[in-house]
Amino acid sequence: MVSSIKLKKLGKNPFAELPREVAILSTVSFLVAVGFGLIIPAIPIFAASFGVNKTAIGLIISAFAIVRFASGLVSGKLVDKFGERTVLGFGLFMVSFFTLLTALSQNYSQLLIFRSFGGLGSSMFSVSAGSLLMRSVGDDYRARAQSLYNGGFLLGGISGPAVGGLLATISLRAPFFVYSITLAMAAITALFFLSEKKLGKKVDAPTTQIGQTTLGQAFRLRPYQIALVLAFINNWVLFGLRSSILPLFVTEKLNSTATIAGIGLTIGALIQGIFMLKAGKYSDIKGRKAALLFGGAFILFGILMLAFTTNIFWYLISMALFGLGSAYVGTAPGSVVGDIIKGRGGQVIAAWQMAGDAGMIVGPILVGLLTDYFSYQAAFLFSGFIWIIALVLSAILPETRASYLENDLIPDKNKQEL
Repeated sequence: MVSSIKLKKLGKNPFAELPREVAILSTVSFLVAVGFGLIIPAIPIFAASFGVNKTAIGLIISAFAIVRFASGLVSGKLVDKFGERTVLGFGLFMVSFFTLLTALSQNYSQLLIFRSFGGLGSSMFSVSAGSLLMRSVGDDYRARAQSLYNGGFLLGGISGPAVGGLLATISLRAPFFVYSITLAMAAITALFFLSEKKLGKKVDAPTTQIGQTTLGQAFRLRPYQIALVLAFINNWVLFGLRSSILPLFVTEKLNSTATIAGIGLTIGALIQGIFMLKAGKYSDIKGRKAALLFGGAFILFGILMLAFTTNIFWYLISMALFGLGSAYVGTAPGSVVGDIIKGRGGQVIAAWQMAGDAGMIVGPILVGLLTDYFSYQAAFLFSGFIWIIALVLSAILPETRASYLENDLIPDKNKQEL
């Protein structure tokens, strides 16, 4: 009787069956996301306080993403050479330091430089955290681990902006000071709890023993090629589209308010959070292809609904569909990359994350141009067409879970040494 009660309690703990690294990285992701959420409302207002135009304000936002994108492969090489823990902690401290300098900026040039340098630290953090997460779990639990890790970002992203808006009313610099502190806390958490003495044997094994997956090996595999394209399209639609023209669509075409636009995005985020762990389990059991097709269908319906909606009710329904689909689609491409990697694969992960960053950079620009020259409907329909390409690629995606394959996609030459 006692043992059955214990099992039930374990079943309620989503981290119970996973390595401790997953819980630690999920905590780190929450601290990073809640801090980033703090500065989202403050960045454009702080930049505008220096008397610059809207183009210059947009550059502040884009510069961080551009530097993060450009330094991806460098971060991957650092992970392969020095290990995840060192690069993870150093990257977080770097973002913390430059965020502190950002808060102390006395002019626009300083703000631009300090904010841009933070992109390098962000790249180091995301690549090293992704590498450690992917190789700390087996392929039968990898999507669930990614769901929990992404859940930390999602929870932090929901709670951060509200607090950030309040801090900005006190001082435009206050959110940056607090963000610097949360980043330092995340770095300390990573360095202390992810110390080599505490890591599992699989994660702690030196690169020379477990081998290393190179970009050349990965690029020759169709699943990796598809994962790169899916990362680009996913971030275009799931992040770029929603963060660029969608709020304007609600206020200009549906004649509603920014508050309603925010409520829709919040509904999507909440539904994504509710289904995230279930979606990860579905991907681990049914396969990455099944998760992509199931979630992708809901997102396609959501896009088409946006293209033809004329009232707030259907807008909110479409956001709910986006949230449900995102829960299933969000982890599958990353799980594919994790499935194929043997040993460390910092640059392999970096290239995949760069593809996603490219989608976030290019997507908003393209849908903005389509909206300016044609209409919101044209932008949504074009995004829907691009999403159909993602569904086709998902349909031809080969199986990547090692437990369901007769032979490894990339043979482990050092397997006898493990």
